[in-house]
Amino acid sequence: MTTFHLESVYNWYRGLVENPKYRWWVIAGTLFYLFSPFDIAPDFIPFIGQIDDAIVVTMLATELAQVLKTRSASFKQRKAAQEVAETVSSVDVEAVEVM
Repeated sequence: MTTFHLESVYNWYRGLVENPKYRWWVIAGTLFYLFSPFDIAPDFIPFIGQIDDAIVVTMLATELAQVLKTRSASFKQRKAAQEVAETVSSVDVEAVEVM
């Protein structure tokens, strides 16, 4: 019998959120799951009903923070490369008169 590991679900979710093709579909699906009355554990069961929602919100927030962090680093790297390219393209030369 195979065992169920939450880590495998998290890795699958992470892969989907990191993929730009599926990112917004996964975010929309996650929000739909959070606001829909159909859950793995119904919300009217005390504590257990809210724990699945808390796990899903935590996974979404963690992955979106990572995506934004990666995007910010990429933006800063591109901006630094652009500044270097602009610096390299301008050269200061002193003019000398030739007779």
